[in-house]
Amino acid sequence: MKTLSRVAVLGGGAWGTALAQALSASGHTVTLWARNQPLVDAINTQRVNTVYLPGVPLSANIHATSSLAEAARADAILIVVPAQHVGAICAQLAGFYNSGTPLIMCAKGIATGSAKLMAEVVGETLPAAEYAVLSGPSFAADVAAGLPTALTLASRNETLGRRLAESLSSRSMRLYWSSDVRGVELGGAVKNVLAIAAGIVSGRGLGASAHAAIVARGFAELRRFAEALGGRPETLMGLSGLGDLILTCGSPQSRNMSLGRALGAGQSLEHILATRNAVTEGVYTASAVVALAQRHGIDMPISETVHAIIEERLKIDEAIDALLSRPLKAED
Repeated sequence: MKTLSRVAVLGGGAWGTALAQALSASGHTVTLWARNQPLVDAINTQRVNTVYLPGVPLSANIHATSSLAEAARADAILIVVPAQHVGAICAQLAGFYNSGTPLIMCAKGIATGSAKLMAEVVGETLPAAEYAVLSGPSFAADVAAGLPTALTLASRNETLGRRLAESLSSRSMRLYWSSDVRGVELGGAVKNVLAIAAGIVSGRGLGASAHAAIVARGFAELRRFAEALGGRPETLMGLSGLGDLILTCGSPQSRNMSLGRALGAGQSLEHILATRNAVTEGVYTASAVVALAQRHGIDMPISETVHAIIEERLKIDEAIDALLSRPLKAED
């Protein structure tokens, strides 16, 4: 594999900008692609992403662009757009993509409608892509500030995975290699749905004991789901499974948990989403998780409840009563 000195990050949101900052700090020249030209201009002239990551001075090694053709000339490409936009971005990238350039998926979600994982979405438009997944417990503000973070980088190609992990790691952002792409993708996607449930419990004032219970039972649900679809148990116990779940369910800094808290406090989903400029992935992933679970006969009561609340088929108090009324059974 050639030296990865030039890296492109597709997505000018908070997470994309934070990753660009972390990669530039480790010596890479970074091209940050964003669709919004005024945002691109502001990053290049003011050295700050005033919309999605205000207050964080950006490295001089970051150059923003709205040209996918320019971004595609990099030695490796990180895709950091919302999960539901990955297919469209890959279709646009196809005309400029150089076969063999590693694509690193950083979106955490499952496509609605088709219920396809991101690897499958990418494979439809860029079948020759060298594919990897980056996931794990991380907040954009922490990564951008250079605080210690550990993530999982998964690739079925061991040589590629190890090389990417070594090249993209830094003192503050450590990447651990895995070959379990499916397990890493599923852990990152499902935890967003479960974080909404944890937020609802918090916003409803049900207490720390109930919060711990919903996280623990949610993890059991995530393991059932991911293992049934080919993920490995040890992956789900690691950074991209349990680690990410603990972070996302434990802090209102998480967009998914904060949305759940607002729902639990009585705000409408429409109002919550209208006040945000960033995507809350769990809202859109819930339907795909439930569809896959039903297709494969997997019991997912918490995810199904979150989906019903989002679709306004079930009120929160009714949902709580329904979960508490489920038959008692052995924990395992």
